[in-house]
Amino acid sequence: MRKILFVAFILANTSFFAQETEEKGSFFGGFESNSQWLQIDDELFKYDPEATFLPEDRFRSNNYFQLNYNYGKFTAGVQYEAYLPSALLGFSPDFDGNNGIATYYLNFKNKNLDITGGYFYEQFGSGLILRSWEDRQLGINNALRGVRVNFSPFPYLNVTGVFGQQRNGFELSEGTVSGLDANFDIGSAAQLGSVDLRLGLSYVSRYQDRGTNLEIPSNVGAYGGRLDWVVGNFYGGFEGIVKDKDVIAREGNLISNRLYDGTALQVNLGYSQKGFGINSTFRRLENFSFYSDRLAEGNQFSQQIINYVPALTKQQDYLLTNIYVYGAQPGIVDDGLEERVGEVGMQTDVYFTFPKESMLGKYGTKVAANFSYWGGLEATFNEDRSYDVEFIGKGNNYFRDINFEIKNRWSSSFSSVITYQNVLADKGVVLSGPLGGPEDIEANVGIVEGTFKFDGGRALRIAGQHLWTKKDRKNWAGADVEYNFNSNFSLYVVDAWNYGGEGELHYYNLGGSYTKGRTRLGMNYGRQRGGLLCVGGVCRIVPASTGLNVNLSVNF
Repeated sequence: MRKILFVAFILANTSFFAQETEEKGSFFGGFESNSQWLQIDDELFKYDPEATFLPEDRFRSNNYFQLNYNYGKFTAGVQYEAYLPSALLGFSPDFDGNNGIATYYLNFKNKNLDITGGYFYEQFGSGLILRSWEDRQLGINNALRGVRVNFSPFPYLNVTGVFGQQRNGFELSEGTVSGLDANFDIGSAAQLGSVDLRLGLSYVSRYQDRGTNLEIPSNVGAYGGRLDWVVGNFYGGFEGIVKDKDVIAREGNLISNRLYDGTALQVNLGYSQKGFGINSTFRRLENFSFYSDRLAEGNQFSQQIINYVPALTKQQDYLLTNIYVYGAQPGIVDDGLEERVGEVGMQTDVYFTFPKESMLGKYGTKVAANFSYWGGLEATFNEDRSYDVEFIGKGNNYFRDINFEIKNRWSSSFSSVITYQNVLADKGVVLSGPLGGPEDIEANVGIVEGTFKFDGGRALRIAGQHLWTKKDRKNWAGADVEYNFNSNFSLYVVDAWNYGGEGELHYYNLGGSYTKGRTRLGMNYGRQRGGLLCVGGVCRIVPASTGLNVNLSVNF
């Protein structure tokens, strides 16, 4: 508690420090606190299959204080974190009860050179081969501690090198990560005019002591190349990666000494013009999990993961469209219950805006449609646990989503959104457990939303939702009402009612937020449905709970 009060004292006086040092440099940063006060809810624990018993620490809090200082070409920073008395539900238990300086860095940057020592974040290409980033909502911070150097000798050439160990809670990974990435702007160098052509090459390796086990490799590398282009209204990209042979681990233990290599292939094509756009992405992943510790593979908290493999599906915004969501399945599983070696699939988005002079587009009508399909690679395991795999084949169906939305602005004060989704999901994907079972979950979701705007920045948003399904927990009905008193203050009431199955349970929530300058305070009380929480295609399991949640954030 003393340390939290100390951080609050520093935060309160930061503006004073910034004014005093304005001539010499400048401070910037922020403070964020997310807290839970959990309540006993017998009805929730009785009927929600994802519910857990009330933990010993009913009050839980994640706190982050970041302070940076810039002086000319130099910038330094430090981030203090406190998870006291325990981290929020669903976060890695490695954070529970811990607090201290989590990251720090010193950076030098001029026109051609950018050097960072300490903790840093980096992404090569789309992140398929390397991405270190922070997402506080998901509990992910896989920053690298070491050295990062970025050098741009010419306007069309950029080279980045990294070396370090990955953050794991308040500790570091046993493995050491190194990488080199080069980006070459061919279109600019060759003066191709309207043709934009870019080439990228990447190499990332993990070195980890193998101890007395001489059958497994100390060094595992991944090699990748990508090509992106734009010609007129058309654009596209290709990225291919090969990963060296490595062992497979589950729950901190090696499955065996057998080695498997991995591959990743991603292709996207698109066309865009005023009022119309279409984009499609194909991806195939075979044994493409990559961790800075070989024993970390398969951990449910995404700790020590080197590469970024999000689910390529539409990221939904509503309560009921987020019940059945997909998490990418890039790795090998061979545990007697199921046999799989990766995933293959695609996603397509289509956007169209009606001309304003048309009947439907008099005030602005936009239509968007999305289709995604993901399934397992067709593979056959041999007696020695090697396997034969098809490029695509006829593997198990994992997830299929068809959805569209119509947005219309009927007048300067009223707009509406109509959304429909049809989703078919493997029960193991969305509810955890073995994949490829005989019972898929098919659901249809319909949503109607209206927003009314009034004078003085006031606005009222109302949405009605319904999900139909005969499997799992049967039907859901939902509604949410949000009222903005002005641009600073808003209140909302939300309820998702699960009915038709065993127990008719309401997942209610009421709360609001107040913003003043660079400070925002949010508060809500209600029930949290258990299941997957996904941000940007990356998911974590959230236990069901009931209680009060408070969020405070300050930027300076």
